[in-house]
Amino acid sequence: MMAIVLRVFRLTGTLAALLLLCTTLHADPARFDLAGPKVDVHVTRDHRTLPIAQVPNLLPGDKIWLHPDLPPTQSVHYLLVAAFRRGTTNPPPDNWFTEIQTWNKKVREEGVTITVPAEAQQVILFLAPETGGDFSTLRSAVRGRPGVFVRASQDLTEAGFEQARIETYLANIRLVPPDDPKALAEHSDLLARTLNLKPNGDCFKKPLDAQANCLTQAGSQSLLDDGHGKTVAEAISNGSSTDFINQATYTSMAGAGLYSAYVGAVVDLVRIMSGLHTAKYQYIPAIAFPNGEALNLRLNTPPSFHDPKSVIVIGLPAIQAAVPPPLRPADPKVVTCLLKPAIVLPVEGAPLVFSTGFAHDLVLHLDNAGKETEVPLTPDAFQGGLVLAHPPARRPLSLESVSTSASNESKEEAKSDEAKPAATTATTAATEKTPNKIAPAEATTISGTVTGFWGFDSFSGPTLRLQDTPGKDWKLLSTDPLIAGKDQHVLLTATGTACLETVKLDPGPNSSAFGGAKEQTFKPAPDKPNTVEVALSLPPHDPGTLHLAIQQYSLHQPDTVSLTDYSEPAKLDGLTYHAGDATAQLAGSRLDQVQKLVLNDLTFTPTPANPNGGPATEKDLLLSLPHNFNPPQLHPGEHLTAQVSLKDGRTLTLPVTVSPSRPSVNLLSKSINQSEATPIHLADQDDLPADQQLTFSLKSIQPFPRGASIEIANADESLRTSLSVASGSLILQNHNTLLATLDPLKAFGTSAFGPLRLRPVMPDGTAGDWLPLVTLVRLPTLKDLHCPADAAQPCTVSGSSLYLVDSIATDPDFTTPTSVPEGFVGNTLTLFPRPAKTGFFLKLRDDPTAANSVTLPILPQPAATDR
Repeated sequence: MMAIVLRVFRLTGTLAALLLLCTTLHADPARFDLAGPKVDVHVTRDHRTLPIAQVPNLLPGDKIWLHPDLPPTQSVHYLLVAAFRRGTTNPPPDNWFTEIQTWNKKVREEGVTITVPAEAQQVILFLAPETGGDFSTLRSAVRGRPGVFVRASQDLTEAGFEQARIETYLANIRLVPPDDPKALAEHSDLLARTLNLKPNGDCFKKPLDAQANCLTQAGSQSLLDDGHGKTVAEAISNGSSTDFINQATYTSMAGAGLYSAYVGAVVDLVRIMSGLHTAKYQYIPAIAFPNGEALNLRLNTPPSFHDPKSVIVIGLPAIQAAVPPPLRPADPKVVTCLLKPAIVLPVEGAPLVFSTGFAHDLVLHLDNAGKETEVPLTPDAFQGGLVLAHPPARRPLSLESVSTSASNESKEEAKSDEAKPAATTATTAATEKTPNKIAPAEATTISGTVTGFWGFDSFSGPTLRLQDTPGKDWKLLSTDPLIAGKDQHVLLTATGTACLETVKLDPGPNSSAFGGAKEQTFKPAPDKPNTVEVALSLPPHDPGTLHLAIQQYSLHQPDTVSLTDYSEPAKLDGLTYHAGDATAQLAGSRLDQVQKLVLNDLTFTPTPANPNGGPATEKDLLLSLPHNFNPPQLHPGEHLTAQVSLKDGRTLTLPVTVSPSRPSVNLLSKSINQSEATPIHLADQDDLPADQQLTFSLKSIQPFPRGASIEIANADESLRTSLSVASGSLILQNHNTLLATLDPLKAFGTSAFGPLRLRPVMPDGTAGDWLPLVTLVRLPTLKDLHCPADAAQPCTVSGSSLYLVDSIATDPDFTTPTSVPEGFVGNTLTLFPRPAKTGFFLKLRDDPTAANSVTLPILPQPAATDR
């Protein structure tokens, strides 16, 4: 016993050393890349025969035909041994072993047929060089250690399945042009999904010319990681080789990875070598790659024909009930179009459907309007699903005739029907007026079920949603306005959207800006059936009407959906409306687009003036109710929604909270203490000389707070002052009556002139409406009026600051006025004809509308020498 233990230790240590040596010399130390011998196999069940490539499982009673396909020049005689097993603790009887002499002429010509016995669970083949006692030695090894060979059989099968998936990926990814990164990423994703692999994402970060090479590093777990963790080489390099060998056979990592055959079969077989003395064999695993009836074997170590000679171990399908492939739709919500020239049903969940031949005779079973149809299917991992046969093979569906008939009927009926509006509804030359023979709900969508055979057993796969007629009633679902020059997304809906081939944007009059019709990208809208999301690319252009040309498979003419794009809309920041006001203040940008605003049945329109009396600014717009309209009283704090209509027809909404009523005052009276020193008598009682004080009284609608003020300003607010109780310029007669005093010269200086207004301002800053107060005027100093004796000669008015005079005349109608030019700096003005003794008339530059009277005595014209 001690000798046996020591021998196992030496063998396992030797294996670890060899693996470590391979790790140093090669990136993948246990790759199965050595071609081995070939064995032809087929299985017969219930009088039906299938090649081994289509057999996923065996059953008791199956007849297995074995035919060693060795070259005629084979110099070493190989003994083929078939061994059935029935569990890890129940050794098989002697009659479950079959000895096949591959050099026998009858065997070479006809092969050998064996029958799967009842209770058998696995079958394994051995190819061993002929020696004395070879068959009995192999039989004794299997009977003595049945569990080891059960595990070996399982691991060989699993390794073959996984290697088939990986090699299918590699073979298909090599079909993609290496200089097409988009196609490389697309097909890599499709292959990974169908084969349940995880390609290394770092490959797509490499330079373009290195991506394809990175993805096609055959067998490298670092580049083709399917989630099984570390490789065998990594585990041996980073840990105790003895511990690794002791544990490898029952760890999920090793048992299911690329090297599972090596770990599960080789390690276990190495362990039993110490007990196999007669034949002097070493056991090496072979992974089978079935192709039709041929089992193409690959080895990971060269066979040895010296002691210990190599026994090639081959696994066959397990003896168990069939487990149908768990195919499922890649996305249950996706509808597949049956009108495409090439149709792929996107399915996943069963990688062996795409990497082996177990699934065969697959069809898509359709039940369309009571007519059952079956369309052949082919698994294609490169395209990401099950590919329907080409159109000639799909003629029983009559898809082409259906679409052509619908198109012709549509054209005939469209001649007599009126055209539909083109604003947001679809019109089309081929399907604009589709006869209402089929309800929209059943017009396009049908179901189809994948059926076929998994080995000898039939199975029914997933039921898929399909579309077999073009979609109708294309409409624009999006409500957000399109903005010219901005890339945006819109939603299109129809009775079916799966058969959408292209969407092109037809710019119409804007063709020069677009460079003609441009194809737009689209995709199914998430969680919205029969809806696609179109990404519109809108270059800068004049706003207007655009058209989407919607081309569907099988139709010659596209459907057309009209849509309108606009300039950048007004941006609304807020609306201020005080209860009881006839105006509202809108804040934002691009407010020149506003046509009207409706608030609780009140319609406001823009006014040419802002609240401060000037023109509307870019960020503020004053809106007013119609003149003499008495607005209903809205309550402060009431929450409303304003509808803002733009000039291009768009409507924006804006939440509004009614503000408290603004303060309001009325002007009761005013008094101007005009100086008697000036000969100018102002005709307009609202004109206030700039050097005179104004006293006026106001009546407040609500009690006037002591902290409030009266603001006085001109139209552009370049002149502004406040009267308050604190400054002494405002006196409260009572809670509602105010007395105010304004000293213009002190408040504004000598250059102040023009109309002044007033408004109340509450302590919180809330201001009332502006009320006109006075017009501030500056008066010139008039000294003398000289007239010559000859009445036909003009008189002369002398004085200073005469630039403040607009014109003078001898009558109030200013029949023959003398106008004063701007920037006049003289000290005399000419007056003609001679004025009456009561004086003459003067218009001030600060208020040229009023004809003010001037009382000056007429003095004789001084002699020339006196001047």
